[in-house]
Amino acid sequence: MKVIRQTFVALALASPLAGFAATATLTLHADQPGATINRNIYGQFTEHLGHCIYGGIWVEPDSPIPNTRGIRNDVVAALRALRVPVVRWPGGCFAEEYHWRDGIGSRDKRPAMINTNWGGVVENNHFGTHEFMDFCEQVGCEPYICGNLGSGTVQELSNWIEYMTSDANSPLANERRANGRDKPWKVKYFAFGNESWGCGGNMRPEYYVDQYRKFSAFAKDYPGNTLYRVACGPNDANYRWTQVLMNDIHAMYSDTAPGMDGLALHSYTLPVGHWENVGKGSATAFGEDQYFNCLNGAATMDELVTKHVAIMDRADPKKTVSLVVDEWGVWTDSEPGTNPGFLYQQNSLRDAMVAALTLNVFQKHADRVSMANIAQMVNVLQAMILTDGPKMLLTPTYHVFEMYKVHQDATLLAIDLSAPGYGYAGKSLPAVSASASRDAAGKVHVSLVNVDPKEPITLNCRLAGLAAHSVSGRVLTAPAVNSVNTFDAPHTVEPVAFSGAKLSGNALTVDLPAKSIVVLELE
Repeated sequence: MKVIRQTFVALALASPLAGFAATATLTLHADQPGATINRNIYGQFTEHLGHCIYGGIWVEPDSPIPNTRGIRNDVVAALRALRVPVVRWPGGCFAEEYHWRDGIGSRDKRPAMINTNWGGVVENNHFGTHEFMDFCEQVGCEPYICGNLGSGTVQELSNWIEYMTSDANSPLANERRANGRDKPWKVKYFAFGNESWGCGGNMRPEYYVDQYRKFSAFAKDYPGNTLYRVACGPNDANYRWTQVLMNDIHAMYSDTAPGMDGLALHSYTLPVGHWENVGKGSATAFGEDQYFNCLNGAATMDELVTKHVAIMDRADPKKTVSLVVDEWGVWTDSEPGTNPGFLYQQNSLRDAMVAALTLNVFQKHADRVSMANIAQMVNVLQAMILTDGPKMLLTPTYHVFEMYKVHQDATLLAIDLSAPGYGYAGKSLPAVSASASRDAAGKVHVSLVNVDPKEPITLNCRLAGLAAHSVSGRVLTAPAVNSVNTFDAPHTVEPVAFSGAKLSGNALTVDLPAKSIVVLELE
């Protein structure tokens, strides 16, 4: 991949040493536990798109780049450090043209195809079911398979599930064994189609319901493996789609028939704020208007989740169906000089801020949001990792996920937050976002975001029901909101120890630098 070098516009050069004038207040109710924050909220998404798979994860076993059975060792190590819980594959729009049989057997005999969705390049199918499952085992995560409901058949999807998960003495299970895998894999999470309202078939919700019912009926739970069935949910604010699926799939299934365990929502954050523009905005050369728009995307996500959840609550007050946000993140213009169909974009402190804000939103709704999969893992859209041949770097968004991993499977704690506004062009957002949890060891973690690009903020926090005797933490910030890590300077944006928190009895004072993300640990 071409190394991207660009002159970045310097923005918001506020010094963390400036006087702290603005104040916010927070009460942390450690005595008011909430839902468990499902670790799968920190899930990832990988698609046959650009250099996400080929070059990003897969380099062939004979590559000079260090690998294990063709899978990059450096990428696996970085993902293991994140404690990645689940990875969605093979798409995305690619999933609706993917036929799994093309990706099994001897790689030199696998048929090639044209990736019509992403760049029109030839896909050689060298990375298929066995390779993806090997990747998941190396990373230590669960697979989340997206089945082809658009161009595929019921039998094709049914056979794939049997091939992966059956231990019977059957033709499909024996074919898997002949291809090198004796015991079946555990495949819990299975999606029935991707964006069926768009690239997955341009379906109406009523038609999709019938397709889901048919495909799901032939998706069998083989001994030792029970599918967690995820239906294609809405695009952004398509509340009618959610209403139809909750009424026609969830409400009409009996306890003995396979229904719907999850409903998938897709929503992206665009610097220009909407899809109608020819361009989406640059990943690096942007002004405060596009910075504000991206931050507002996280507020939009909160609104979307709240409204979709309200529809789900009316049809499913026991919360048996979860909301799965399996595509989200910042989507900008591709970097100049790259294939626009590869969706390769740089990743700045702005992206890290959006990630932190959005993760706080998902945690807020932990009683209904069971999984989220940021798009995408490597070299595509808001990636964790960028590669260039043998080179690899960690993006600012990677560092947010690493800092926030302390919330995985922890118990959400109630908070009351009052913050000053950060305004631009007559619009305003709360300048501070927060989330708190208690882990299994009893440690309390508080994630804080100051979105104001210029002004530091002092946070005065009261600890209710918590007798803490120590506080420590880390901070992620940079000289500018469009600061990035490059292959020449890979450590420009990365977390460092934070000394701006002081504990006195049940009072905690935190000096939040401008444009910063802080995660504190209280013991």
